[in-house]
Amino acid sequence: MSATKRTTVRMAISVKTAEGGRWIVPQILEARRRGIEVVAVIPAGRGRLATSLEELAENDAGFSVVRSAFDFSFRPSIGCVRGLLRLRKQIKRLDVDVILYHLYATALAIRIATLFLPIRRVHMVAGPLYLESRLIRVVEAFLARLDTVIVCGSEYTRARYLDIHVPASRLRMVPYGVDLDRFRPPEDKPRSAPDGLRVIMVAYVYAPKSLAFAGRGIKGHADLLDAWRPFHDRHPHSTLTLVGSGFDEPGEAYRKRLLTALPAAPESLGLTWLTSVDDVRSLYEEADVSISPSLSENHGAALEASAMGLPCIVSDAGALPEAVEDASGWVHRAGDPESIETVLELALAAKKAQRLDRMGGAARRLMEQEFDQARSAAEVIDIVQTSRPSAERPS
Repeated sequence: MSATKRTTVRMAISVKTAEGGRWIVPQILEARRRGIEVVAVIPAGRGRLATSLEELAENDAGFSVVRSAFDFSFRPSIGCVRGLLRLRKQIKRLDVDVILYHLYATALAIRIATLFLPIRRVHMVAGPLYLESRLIRVVEAFLARLDTVIVCGSEYTRARYLDIHVPASRLRMVPYGVDLDRFRPPEDKPRSAPDGLRVIMVAYVYAPKSLAFAGRGIKGHADLLDAWRPFHDRHPHSTLTLVGSGFDEPGEAYRKRLLTALPAAPESLGLTWLTSVDDVRSLYEEADVSISPSLSENHGAALEASAMGLPCIVSDAGALPEAVEDASGWVHRAGDPESIETVLELALAAKKAQRLDRMGGAARRLMEQEFDQARSAAEVIDIVQTSRPSAERPS
């Protein structure tokens, strides 16, 4: 640590990706608004997050970006050990008082690299997927003791930490929230097609993993496609727009396998699959409902869609049911195509009864009441500023 005592708080914020995780930006802006010096620690490489952070650093002398000395890949090798040691030295050089970290691989790396260092550790949990694995739950019950505070991104995640006996006093619940200024209902929504249902799903495609839901893509694309085919047969004017490429190479390969497995050309099923768009808001404006059929999820795209005034269909997995109420959407059984079919029929019936606008208004109000991103960022920085060091050695 520096020999000269600083009078300002210095905070690091870390995430394992240079592409996603742009929800850290509001937290950085709130910390800077309060006069906290901030340094972002992200891996090497280009991506949307890296670009956003570098642009922010160019205009703010109190904020900087450094590339992590560790790539957040936990392969059993001497290189992994060396990388963690380099990360430890890097964090010591940064001379920070507190480090806020997101995503589980980041948490593992920061916990190990800062062991016994006099740094407050605030772990914010973006999603509960790792807690769906029995093996990881056993390990996490031990490692979570290294966090000063765990900020759970949903009530569901908080409940899972209580299940593994993390004391309630060490847990906080703050949703990541949604930008209510950027995502808002259009003043002039395009006229809805008179027949059929216009459905949108916005999500990266993740290849099946081995530790949780083995053999199944976590976002539920396959289940939705299985439900969509018979639904579209009955309602041929309906359309389904999927937005999202594979998150990585295995994810993209899985996406292509899903397309190949379709019984007919996508357009004959009313299906459009866009790998990326400049601005997803225009697609939300053209849709009747949003759907999130995940097997595990935090609040997901339901927040953006709801803020845009769209009713939402969500699975009962993870925290998704927290993002809707009876007045704003529907919940189906996760991993059950027949249940998805049922709620698609309910949504179409609501459209025919001209109830979707009212439901969309309820969805927007729920976001304003419970999921305002600016309020969430302020709550997270409150926690960062008031957290107290935990014991350095897990007991």
